[in-house]
Amino acid sequence: MGQKVIHVLNGPNLDLLGQREPAIYGHQTLADVEALCRAELDGRDVGLIFRQTNAEHEMVGWLHEARIGAYGVILNPAAFSYAGYSILDALKMCDCPIIEVHISNIHRRDEPWRAQSIMTPSVTAIFSGAGIDGYGLAVRHLLQIDRRKAA
Repeated sequence: MGQKVIHVLNGPNLDLLGQREPAIYGHQTLADVEALCRAELDGRDVGLIFRQTNAEHEMVGWLHEARIGAYGVILNPAAFSYAGYSILDALKMCDCPIIEVHISNIHRRDEPWRAQSIMTPSVTAIFSGAGIDGYGLAVRHLLQIDRRKAA
């Protein structure tokens, strides 16, 4: 059996993290997010696949890859949160824990529709409003879930 792998999957416009609305999303980049996730896994026998896409079909394909045998999925669906039904369907087929992450607190945003992620009912946990630290919390949570299963 190969190395356990966490898939960190990022949706639309997150490639512009650090440039796009820094008052809401901060000044850190997606490269900073990846470095944070890798640091959380340092010294552990868990791999990381880190990806970003603006294309719904690509996200679906990545979820299909993670569907069986992944250690976990950390998903920031971004704008897919509100209309990505094909992503939701692919998410429901995954046999691993799934953590939904949002950099901003989607429940405190001015637009009420932002608080209505269609993904949330299908995930194991959600981190929202912790900035990019939410990704690190998600990695740690996946590790904790695995420890509980082993006990």
